Amino acid sequence: MILSCLSLLVLLVSILQPVAAWFRLPCTTPVTEGRTDWISDPGRLPSQHVHTVQGGINFLPNTTYDILRQSTCTSCVAKEDLSNYWYPKLYFRDPKTGKLEQVPDGGLTVYYLFRGVDDKKNGGSGLKAFPNGLKMLTGDPLRRNREWERGNRSTQAALSEDAVEWLCRGTDIRSLNTAGGFPTIKCPQGLRAGLHFQSCWDGMNLDSPDHKSHVAYLSDLDNGKCPKTHPIPMPHLFFETFWATDKFDDRWEEKDGWPFVWSTGDTTGYGFHGDFGSGWDQELLQHVIDDCDSTPDQLNGVINACPLLTIQEIPEAQKCKTPILYSEDMVGPLGNLPGDNPIWPFTPQTPDHQL
Repeated sequence: MILSCLSLLVLLVSILQPVAAWFRLPCTTPVTEGRTDWISDPGRLPSQHVHTVQGGINFLPNTTYDILRQSTCTSCVAKEDLSNYWYPKLYFRDPKTGKLEQVPDGGLTVYYLFRGVDDKKNGGSGLKAFPNGLKMLTGDPLRRNREWERGNRSTQAALSEDAVEWLCRGTDIRSLNTAGGFPTIKCPQGLRAGLHFQSCWDGMNLDSPDHKSHVAYLSDLDNGKCPKTHPIPMPHLFFETFWATDKFDDRWEEKDGWPFVWSTGDTTGYGFHGDFGSGWDQELLQHVIDDCDSTPDQLNGVINACPLLTIQEIPEAQKCKTPILYSEDMVGPLGNLPGDNPIWPFTPQTPDHQL
């Protein structure tokens, strides 16, 4: 399924939180896949692990904001958004052969949520558009366990752990797992991943050595206040992706352990992460924030309701492809992960599936 339906999580949040505008940005087939990462590994080819990439066509090892703005197309439906959005590829490790095969994903939907006490609808002075050239990373590719109790949002580190969410589709509603690790059970309709980004900026730096310190999470992750150290409120980005893990259900048993692994080698799920490099024109995005927050479809997140954006048809967006810069088999069956990333020893988790 290329375009996902409205996620249960966002629907619940929209009901429980104060009314605020938002829109869904559907992205289609990836603009590219491969070991390129212009935020964490600038100039390096190949980079450490395989990513699935959406957005502007100029996804290159040396991409800058100016290069991104020169993109002639995007794999997402809003032509004015030339940003890049990327995340690791998921693989199935056959318990019988040990071989790895890529898991099909259903495209990416990026939610632009106008949230927090600074949003005008909540009585604030208003959100600010991403500054030209902003880069940020959410999640930690090296994380393999959880250190903070779920729901403990007293620190930015704790909020970072809550930023990763899973939904085992086709099961009871309580299978929504916000503990940050893979559900570890068979999901009859596949696996849904959710990923929250930071929504507060320090007002000075477009990047930082860890690609996180210059931005911060809202106090309630997708709502609340910005910390005093990062006083500039921005739109809240949320990634939603579906993987067809159910395609492999007849090839593994739960008693044998979870067989899915990120391209980083992580089998726990805690290491899920995402990158964002803004390719927006800052002035235009500010108009979108200020002027497209009172459309009739604001509670449905219909991006077409914003007249400031040019929406392209899905077949057109699917044509946008960056040439593969480093050729290697990323599909499988593979004896090793691309880049020979070692697979983390699986330790059975006991995920808390309670809402």
